[in-house]
Amino acid sequence: MPVKMNQSVVVLFLLLLGLMLVCVSEASVHEYKGDKFVSKGNAFVVHGGSEGIYSSFSDAHVNETAANNGDSYIRFSKITFRRSIDNSNFSSGLIQTLVFEVEDRETIGGSAYGGQRAVCCTADLSKLGVCTQGEVIHRPSTKDPSWPQVFGIKFEVDEVEATLPSNSIQITKTGMYNLYFIHCDLNLKDLVVEGKSIWKNPTGYLPGRMAPLMNFYGFMSLAFVILGLFWFSQYARFWREVLHLQNCITLVITLGMFEMALWYFEYAEFNETGVRPMGITAWAVTFGTVKRTVARVIILMVAMGYGVVRPTLGGLTSKVIMLGGTFFLASEVLELVENVGAVSDLSGKARLFLVLPVAILDTFFILWIFTSLSSTLNKLQARRMMTKLDIYRKFTNALAVAVIVSVGWICYELYFKSNDIYNEKWQNAWIIPAFWQILSFSLLCVICALWAPSQNSMRYAYSEDVNEEFDKDETSLTLIKPSPMASKDVRSVPEPRPVQSNNGVLNGDLEEDKRE
Repeated sequence: MPVKMNQSVVVLFLLLLGLMLVCVSEASVHEYKGDKFVSKGNAFVVHGGSEGIYSSFSDAHVNETAANNGDSYIRFSKITFRRSIDNSNFSSGLIQTLVFEVEDRETIGGSAYGGQRAVCCTADLSKLGVCTQGEVIHRPSTKDPSWPQVFGIKFEVDEVEATLPSNSIQITKTGMYNLYFIHCDLNLKDLVVEGKSIWKNPTGYLPGRMAPLMNFYGFMSLAFVILGLFWFSQYARFWREVLHLQNCITLVITLGMFEMALWYFEYAEFNETGVRPMGITAWAVTFGTVKRTVARVIILMVAMGYGVVRPTLGGLTSKVIMLGGTFFLASEVLELVENVGAVSDLSGKARLFLVLPVAILDTFFILWIFTSLSSTLNKLQARRMMTKLDIYRKFTNALAVAVIVSVGWICYELYFKSNDIYNEKWQNAWIIPAFWQILSFSLLCVICALWAPSQNSMRYAYSEDVNEEFDKDETSLTLIKPSPMASKDVRSVPEPRPVQSNNGVLNGDLEEDKRE
């Protein structure tokens, strides 16, 4: 019956996945759907995109249509500017398209006599002869005089639309490129832009930051397959001895395999077509969030001794479920916002009000886990359950190392982002998300090694014979100790003294080992 139910769930999942694949979102193809210009200083600006792009290969086959033809470019397709009919009775100033590499950012804008820096040329700067009033201030790059790339168009009288001629900019230098649409005309406050720009790297349409992640998720998929083969082979050999905890670990491994495979295919599809499949992205995010939530809940339950030194969680069950559910919702929203439909190649822009809840819930998980582990270790030591105590100590050490490494990496991540305001280190930014995947996989491998199915698995299971009782106060998890009986009518039964065998081992310890 459970096998049939699992098959039904898989079939239902595949059907839902197929329906989700119908919905797609353009990503490396940056689409503009009536984007309004925003006032920035003395200019009006629309940010058209930012991506890391590698230079074209020297032997690029420009005429080939394949995504991996070695050619890099930024191409403009049907870029149209629209203004209202009420404001169409005059000819406008230039609406300029500005493309520059981040190292050339200082060539954009200027100031007269050391005053406030402006993007649009002012009357004072025009008098100095350094720019044309009403246009974007820019100077040739010292490394390549043809950059930044600036071209524009303007409205004639009674025109409500102005379409930019199709243009393609070849990328001959690796860098972080930025695209802006800018105008300096105060009479064009209601101006909007439509159309799209297509950004391409030599090996495909993946943005430069994401390109290494495709191969990374390919390797991670292989790593999960190897781990799965080991775990499932042990599971099949000793299925009669399998614990409930080991079933939960099986679920985490399965979710991880799905997550890594979905991320790989998502990046491969995106790289080939330039269109990001929203359905695959959403499923990859959801599988990852479910995996992280289930993993945290399982670790917390193990820390509390569930299935090993206690049969149930008692009154804490609802609290654990509530914490897990809240973490899933917060993480799912954050991951969907950061990944589904993500366009520009920018890091560290996640909204603070979405990041904070996840961080707080993670902290709460860590505190609760280590508090419960401390109580469980004390219980095992007091009961002299040495086999279980040994595995719990190894588990605690692995968690402690993971937390210490996590804190260290968070500090490095903050340092990395604080020193990379303009995303100049985009080629190494993929390491940050990759590290968290490697760390969680390493911890999963440790857990699999500690609790791998074997012929002795049942010695780690809870047994009523060993009198493993916890205090009803679930937060402290203290031992119940019988109070002394003062009644004269009841004879106190003398405690039997353990008899020491010839080899020096107490019979009580032998009985404990047998029960374990």
